[in-house]
Amino acid sequence: MEIKPFENNPKHLAELVDLINYCQNIEANLDIKMAEQSDIFEIEAYYQEQGGQFWIALQNNSVVGSIALLPFNQEIAILKKFFTYPEFRGHPVRLGQKLFDCFYAYYSSHSFSRIILDTPENESRSHFFYEKQGFQQISRDQLDIDYPFPDRNSRIYEKR
Repeated sequence: MEIKPFENNPKHLAELVDLINYCQNIEANLDIKMAEQSDIFEIEAYYQEQGGQFWIALQNNSVVGSIALLPFNQEIAILKKFFTYPEFRGHPVRLGQKLFDCFYAYYSSHSFSRIILDTPENESRSHFFYEKQGFQQISRDQLDIDYPFPDRNSRIYEKR
């Protein structure tokens, strides 16, 4: 298993699209079109050139997980595109934890003080993971920033 920053590789991009589609639409039935997620097709410009990062997890050179950090400003980072195939979740692989650790190391080394994320209401496994990492659910009224996300009855979490 290897976790590394995304590089413009057509094979990995196609596999990333498959991963996101699987997690959002096959597994969670969210009906989110890739056209609503143009950031995936502009990873370098959307994440890396803005001071953020987009990581992929590779198993035998195939994408099996992802996570991204999008800076909102100098203090706030948005956690985005956090996906793994089911067989890599939990014990013994714990890919989600490994990806989050990579995200958090970057976050910590870049002087951010707050992480914001959105996740669908019906994703209880994700809620448990975020809460275990120290995130707290906040209401829409408590969200004092405006960033685009495909709202599918989403929960908002923050970690300070």
